[in-house]
Amino acid sequence: MSTVARPPEVTVVGSLNVDHVLEVRRLPEPGETVLGSDLREFAGGKGSNQAVAAARLGRDVAIVGLVGDDHPAGVLRETLRAEGVGQDALGESEGARSGVAYILVDEAGENTVVVSPGANARLTADDVRAAGDVVRRADVVVVQMEIPEDAVDEAVRLAEGTVVLNPAPARPVDQETLRQVDVLVPNRSELGVLAGAPEPRTIDEATELARSLDGPRAVVVTLGSDGALLVDGDSHTHVPASEVEVADPTGAGDTFCGALADALVRGTDTLDAVRWAVQASARAVTALGAQAAMPTAEQVHSPPQ
Repeated sequence: MSTVARPPEVTVVGSLNVDHVLEVRRLPEPGETVLGSDLREFAGGKGSNQAVAAARLGRDVAIVGLVGDDHPAGVLRETLRAEGVGQDALGESEGARSGVAYILVDEAGENTVVVSPGANARLTADDVRAAGDVVRRADVVVVQMEIPEDAVDEAVRLAEGTVVLNPAPARPVDQETLRQVDVLVPNRSELGVLAGAPEPRTIDEATELARSLDGPRAVVVTLGSDGALLVDGDSHTHVPASEVEVADPTGAGDTFCGALADALVRGTDTLDAVRWAVQASARAVTALGAQAAMPTAEQVHSPPQ
């Protein structure tokens, strides 16, 4: 992998997938068959989504990851190019298929997602080191968990700017890696996995679990329609979400992370960055698709319809 000449404001180290989305009246029970809508395909993957979210809000963004040597890889690259995301550190894994996700969305806006990682599973610590300049020189580095653990650990280790770790999908994180994270962004279930405890049901339970984690400077727990919780040292603040009509929650968490990175690059304090990210993710759930629904800064400033 090569590096870009100009330092990005945000570097995202993560996955790229093609999302296959079907709308259904309700999510199927085990063994049940339900009829769905026409199949829709969107560029996705947590890494790609978070990169696009930050770029659409006006940031200079680069992505570190792997695609396959197949047709979907061209679709993913073209989507990033259209959004202005730098791809000099985006490699191609010979003989691998690009990642794909299969997403069902019901009438209430609930979804079920299955991911086949493909090339994403081949990203190594060596690949991340090869893109070291892109990681080290960024103001904010955003990492998620749809890539192998050693790649996550190396990205966090190399970063010299603010590190945002979104531990999704949920799995334990190396303790030394956690200590190098500035802002950890789990949802309720991911917080439970990290803390080795049941998923918190209340704000107080989430606050207690977040404080039990050894390492991150701040923990931001995303709460879906309830907004987000910031736990920073001895203080905690609940930021409620705006009431909106949910069309598709896919990508809301990724929009949150991209918007959080955008605000942190601008020098916003963590609480105001969380408020901005809550607004952005509320706008993102009002349309179908992950990247297709991600808002611009002007849309975030406008009241939801």
